Amino acid sequence: MKAISLFSGGKDSFLSSMIAMEQGYTIDYGITVIPEEYSMMFHYPNAYLSGFSASLLGFNIKYIKENAFENYIKNISDKYDAIITGAIASDYQKARIEKLCYNHNTIVYSPLWRLNQEDILDELISRKIKAKIVSISAEGFVKEDLGKDIDSDYIKYLKNLYEKYRINIAGEGGEYESFVYGLSDCTLKIKSQKIIWKNSGGYLMIEI
Repeated sequence: MKAISLFSGGKDSFLSSMIAMEQGYTIDYGITVIPEEYSMMFHYPNAYLSGFSASLLGFNIKYIKENAFENYIKNISDKYDAIITGAIASDYQKARIEKLCYNHNTIVYSPLWRLNQEDILDELISRKIKAKIVSISAEGFVKEDLGKDIDSDYIKYLKNLYEKYRINIAGEGGEYESFVYGLSDCTLKIKSQKIIWKNSGGYLMIEI
């Protein structure tokens, strides 16, 4: 089955693409939407680097602006069997994409939808997916979280934040965003990192 992936370079779109490929989908390429800074739909920090993450899975990226997204999907959706997304729990995100695609005779495949968020994080570890925190915007997170790897110790930390602040531990509520920089023994070399801090949240901008 021929598909395209909505691919931000974050852990959820990466894991969803990986699962889809295992289940028989051939991903022709990924689409990365370059959004406005405070988009409700799309991953912002380091989106322009998603091609490096996609290369770990063996496909390329096409970059489009957020205001061109709907027309782009309308124009290409009838050429593909499915569009892969990394949605976990956002009804707004999933419903918007599904409506757009179903009107043009293609399906949306979201393999992480409604899965236990702790299990999703554990999948990162078991699959040796290397992801780091590149955005934080929720109570409980601090500046020092930026740049942290999502490893076993950090997952324990996220569970503690859940107990105290009731965050989504997979970041589905926008609490944090991630960037995948490695898979198994293949790791992208990060040349530099810069923190941009605003009020009680911020970004980690990466140069590769």
